[in-house]
This record gives sequence, C-alpha cells and structure tokens, in this order.
Amino acid sequence: MPLTKLDTACITAIQTCMAVKKKEKILIITDELKNEIGYALYTNAIRLGYEALYVEMKSGKQHGEEPPEAVGELISKFDVVFCPTEKSLTHTNARRAASASGVRVATFPGITKDVMIRGMNADYVKIANLTNKLKRILEAGNHIRVTAPAGTDISFSITGRRVIASKGLFHKKGESGNLPTGEAFLAPIEGTAEGVFVVDGSMAGLGLIKNANITIEVKKGFAKKISGGKQAEKLSLILNKHGKSARNIAEFGIGTNDNAKLSGILLEDEKVMGTVHIALGNNISMGGSVNVPIHLDGVIKKPTVIMDGKLLMVDGKLLVR
Repeated sequence: MPLTKLDTACITAIQTCMAVKKKEKILIITDELKNEIGYALYTNAIRLGYEALYVEMKSGKQHGEEPPEAVGELISKFDVVFCPTEKSLTHTNARRAASASGVRVATFPGITKDVMIRGMNADYVKIANLTNKLKRILEAGNHIRVTAPAGTDISFSITGRRVIASKGLFHKKGESGNLPTGEAFLAPIEGTAEGVFVVDGSMAGLGLIKNANITIEVKKGFAKKISGGKQAEKLSLILNKHGKSARNIAEFGIGTNDNAKLSGILLEDEKVMGTVHIALGNNISMGGSVNVPIHLDGVIKKPTVIMDGKLLMVDGKLLVR
C-alpha cells in the first residue's frame, strides 16, 4: 500500500526531527479531536519497527492544562513522546518533568492534517541553521522594541534570558518543542514590558483575527487593558479565570519557517516567517518565574524588531540570514 502524504509527514517527524534510535520506545499521547494524526504517528512508528504505545485521552479545556495523572506518569517511562492534542501540553509540569528526566518530547497543539502535511515537508536543516543563528544574536542582546503597522509599539528587557531555538531537530536527551516548528523565543524579563501590542494575525484559542484586531495595553509587564471586538472580549474572559498572572507578558518569539502560513492554527501561525508573537501567561517553561495553567500567543504581522538600537526585522523581513 503506497504511503500517503500524512504517512511521509509522520516518518519525517519520527526519523528526521526526533531521530528515534532502533531500541528506543515511543509513546503517542492524543485525544478524541486529534486521533487521526495520533494514530498515523503510531502506525508509522510500528511500520518502521519501533516499540510504540498509543494513548488516547479526553481533550483538555485550555492550553497548558495538565494531562491526567496517569498519563503524566507514563511520559517519563519512554524515550520519545509525541503529543498531537487539541490543547497544548508544552507548558505543563508533566512535560517539563519528562524533559528533565531526559525524554525527548514533540508537541503538536491544535494540529490539523493540512498543517501536519505542509509543516512537516519543510527543510528542517535550513530552519535549524537560521533559528540557531537567531538564538545566538538574541542571547547577546539586552533590550527589544517591536513596532508594526497595526499599532504595535512595545519594549522589554531580555538581559540574560536564555533563548530557545525550536528548530525541529530534537536529537539530544531532554530536548523538546513543537512540530511542525521554526521559531526562536524567550521570556522577557518580568515587569519590564511597556507599551501596546496589536494582534492582527491570530490568537491562540481564538483562531485568525476577524473584523477587529485585539489591542493589548501593557504596563509593568502585565496586560492592563484588552480592547477590540468579540475576540478581544473572549480573550479577557479566558484570562480573568486565572487572575493577574495570566496577563503576564510571557514570551516573545520570531517565526523561522518559510513553509508555514497563517491558517488560524497557532501551532503553525507562530512559526510563519515574517511574523513575531507575544504570549500571555506561563513562562516558567522558558526560564521565567510565572507558573499559571495558561499560555496564549498572539501573532503580529509585518513587525519591525529593534534590538539594542539595531534592526533585526523591518516590516516583516528578517535581516538575519
């Protein structure tokens, strides 16, 4: 039986991105909303001769929600874990504990078949080279300012912060990240962000921005006011359930995947070359200090990024090559 495009995408994930060795054990954690991709990963792992286990759980209610305790305990018993789920497991204690114990974890929050096929057929060697270069540049910086045509003008400190290069090649013990991927990201220093960012691409949990952009006013590192249309109102309601910490400016990231496109699936949207994203909520997974069970990214189109007075991006064009 000939391989489908989904099969080849799964094989790329297993062999190229995670470089699974012959004696390593694979765990696939999925849910009822993403089980087509979960089962495809499982069947291709078996096809390739690996020992694999397929686990399907009920979908979570929000990004960053912990999986059931039994599932969390199971993760650390395997060498490589794939998590195609509706809600992200990236920023969970279960994922962090697994990574700390040496497990390699790939998360696919909100993945669709189209995004899987498109995103996993990118040139990950090229993506890795660019993302690593961007990581080195950002780690030498102290201050970032982002502006964009829709009204974004926000600044924050990044002094001493570790930059994570989500490059799609997770070959060493404890490495983890999204698939499909392609981004360099970090946690701005808590309390330093000032200004406004306008989400005009997409917002985690809300999809593509429709009708009215989401304008987020930031003071002393927190989103103080959120305005716009119905999507802005919905975002406020989501954040209000978790208190002030949910409004923490948690992440700044730059997309490095030239195969990705804005689709309304944040997993893909935040990787799009020519965009940046700023997230609210949990930043402990990337070296910050705020541990709240929510992490929501907003994508900004055509940004200009200035680091320590020098241009990194102009109107969405990345000057790093």
